[in-house]
Amino acid sequence: MSVLLLNLLFVTIVLNLAAMAAGEDEFVFTGFKGANIMVDGVATVTGNGLVDLSVGQETLKGHAFYPSPLRFRESPNGTASVKSFSVSFVFAIYPNYRPSQGMAFFIAKSMDFSSALPTQWFGVFNSANEGNSSNHIFAVELDTVNNRDLKDIDANHVGININSIVSNKSNTAGFYDDKTGFFNTLNLTGGEGLQLWIDYERELTRINVTVSPVGMTKPSRPLISDIYNLSTVITEDAYLGFGSSAGRDDSRHYILGWSFGMNGPAPAIDIRKLPRLPRFGPKPRSKVLEIVLPLATAAFVLTVGITIFLLVRRHQRYAELREDWEVEFGPHRFPYKDLYYATQGFKNKNLLGVGGFGRVYKGVLPKSKLEIAVKRVSHESKQGMKEFIAEVVSIGRLQHRNLVQLLGYCRRRGQLFLVYEYMPNGSLDKYLYHQDHNKPQPNLNWAQRFKIIRGIAAGLLYLHEEWEKIVIHRDVKASNVLLDAEMNARLGDFGLARLYDHGVDPQSTHVVGTIGYLAPELACTGKVTPLTDVFAFGIFILEVVCGQRPIKQDTREEHPMLVDRVLEHWHNGSVIDTVDTKLHGDYDVNEAYLALKLGLLCSHPFMDARPTMRQVMQYLDGDRTTPEPLSPMDTNFEMLAAMQNEGFDPYIMSYPSSTASHGPAFIVSSGR
Repeated sequence: MSVLLLNLLFVTIVLNLAAMAAGEDEFVFTGFKGANIMVDGVATVTGNGLVDLSVGQETLKGHAFYPSPLRFRESPNGTASVKSFSVSFVFAIYPNYRPSQGMAFFIAKSMDFSSALPTQWFGVFNSANEGNSSNHIFAVELDTVNNRDLKDIDANHVGININSIVSNKSNTAGFYDDKTGFFNTLNLTGGEGLQLWIDYERELTRINVTVSPVGMTKPSRPLISDIYNLSTVITEDAYLGFGSSAGRDDSRHYILGWSFGMNGPAPAIDIRKLPRLPRFGPKPRSKVLEIVLPLATAAFVLTVGITIFLLVRRHQRYAELREDWEVEFGPHRFPYKDLYYATQGFKNKNLLGVGGFGRVYKGVLPKSKLEIAVKRVSHESKQGMKEFIAEVVSIGRLQHRNLVQLLGYCRRRGQLFLVYEYMPNGSLDKYLYHQDHNKPQPNLNWAQRFKIIRGIAAGLLYLHEEWEKIVIHRDVKASNVLLDAEMNARLGDFGLARLYDHGVDPQSTHVVGTIGYLAPELACTGKVTPLTDVFAFGIFILEVVCGQRPIKQDTREEHPMLVDRVLEHWHNGSVIDTVDTKLHGDYDVNEAYLALKLGLLCSHPFMDARPTMRQVMQYLDGDRTTPEPLSPMDTNFEMLAAMQNEGFDPYIMSYPSSTASHGPAFIVSSGR
């Protein structure tokens, strides 16, 4: 009898342990209010049960974890292959004016992500151990920024990541319709709930990722399918969680529900019980306004409504010019009312400066409190405006540390407003020439000047070769170089920029730019190329090193052009004498010599003799030997002198000012 009782007791214990193990191998959360879940960083659980990973905090990380590790291998010592598993979760991402950073689901060996980086690293990976197999991280990213350095395919994709921020395989977010087989794109940052499934088959080592609108039956065809043996990645005991970082965009990343199953499908999430998302967009109108009030005032609206509407619209304070084709650019268009309040009605006290195309005002957006610079210019709403706005929006997707971010635009009554990221230290020319006597600027030291030259070179290299299209700035000069809070140089004012696809020959265009920076070939061909920017960059280098404008306003000067004076000193062996006297000799002679030589090379009169911006960066970094500039015996030099004697000098005499400059201009005239 006692043996029978012991056997019964043993069977009972085994069954209980099996039941406990089964319970640990799956879970389901329909909302997270009071749930057994851990959060760290800026992540939090809202009052109605949402996990908010980023809380709109700039460049700060947030994580949410299932608190206990799960056993992914069946053998006691963990040598067996990883079990099959399935994950499902419902999420939503709310964007702001800027492109929104994304988020990632992960399975990792621990919950310690203190060394992970924010923004495009999702608070999960970092640059130090990028791609290291010792990371033991399997992740699925929901990426909403196109970062070419990380080999992203677009700004709205899902990717499978193994120990790396660079995806093994990725696809544009969307789903395949089970009935038609057609692919339907989904907007990850649309503020709407989406559901994602991750399924791993142990025998086939296949990873399937599927996504659809919330409430829709799981599509039979996955969005991404990849073969990878996760037994080399996932440890015996591993943690599940989510990571994100809002970057500088105030975006929000919400998790509404989450389920997991080992050796079987993840439990179904009851969509009806999920917590509500915060309101995204304007409040819906009340039933009184939508039904009762329109009916009660129908007669009045029919008789006088149209007349009143036209009269009010004519005198409307915040009226905007909006056409049907601008619908596709909606996220990049700012309401005029927001810009009006941000700049306090474009008052003079907020005026930052006056350029060739218009005035620039400082502002603070009323809702996000983001500091902006608004350029207010005149325009004619005729043919070509659609193409211009399309280029403005395209340029708004540029992201580089040495470029001023173009956030968007607005049109109103013959005016165009370009909205930029605000640079607190203003433009470079104020530091070189101390234009504002009421607010004298400190003198730039040599280290700052050389850093500025290298920064603008890096920005132009990105524009010419590293972005998805070729961008030609067409107005590189000191007044268009702005300085951020850390005195880093940012190239701004893309109002004249042109862009075209790689491998495409650019078409001729009107010659626009600033006198003193215009490449000679523009007078003959009117065709802009990256080398026309290189010419202006060469003049810019000389301007920064010498602390002088490209053209002296005193036309009685023997050599009014700065490049001529530097070239003459170069041939006389006294080029170092051209370095800005305000430095009082406190500069690196070798760097100054390199910069002056590079300025002469870049401003060569013949475009084929100029270096590319990639070569310029190699010269500045010391990775390549800098060739010598022109010598007095060089045929090119003689032709340059002839061009200046026959054409350039009379043109300068007609336009003595080098500051007012935008608009059509031809370099070579008919002679004296």
